[in-house]
Amino acid sequence: MSRAFVNEDSAAAQASQPVERQISDNPNYVTASGLAQLQAHVAALQAQHSEQTALGERADKQRLADIERDLRYFSQRLQSAQVVMPAISTEKVQIGSWVTFADEHDQQQRVQLVGEDQADAASHLINWASPLGIALLGAEVGDEVNWHRPAGDQMIEILKIEADG
Repeated sequence: MSRAFVNEDSAAAQASQPVERQISDNPNYVTASGLAQLQAHVAALQAQHSEQTALGERADKQRLADIERDLRYFSQRLQSAQVVMPAISTEKVQIGSWVTFADEHDQQQRVQLVGEDQADAASHLINWASPLGIALLGAEVGDEVNWHRPAGDQMIEILKIEADG
């Protein structure tokens, strides 16, 4: 067998293996709803894994490998989850707080600081360890904070802090 065919087979086998999800170095702080979402996601992945393994030889090998990768990641995230107390203060921004802020052009945004796996910008759920989350965390109403963005730093003013719930 030619060495070229051996290398191609090896490369094809490696290509079918999903790339492992990277675990963040940040503490895995989660809100209570974030923990519930993690638990539900792990349960759903376990069910999908059971369905695929029950198929035996008919199982979609790539799908099974993807499910196993995701199950390893989310199981580890669930084990390392540190549930934060619900944000009840309206004095300082904390994980779970809803924050309304304005930029230099008086454009307002309302976001909630959440855990990394719960973050969803389209739903205004911002990772507490993101540049925006770091800028907001610990701020008080009336504070102007510097948001370090890839497009350049931006000053924002905290207008309102609401408790989680």
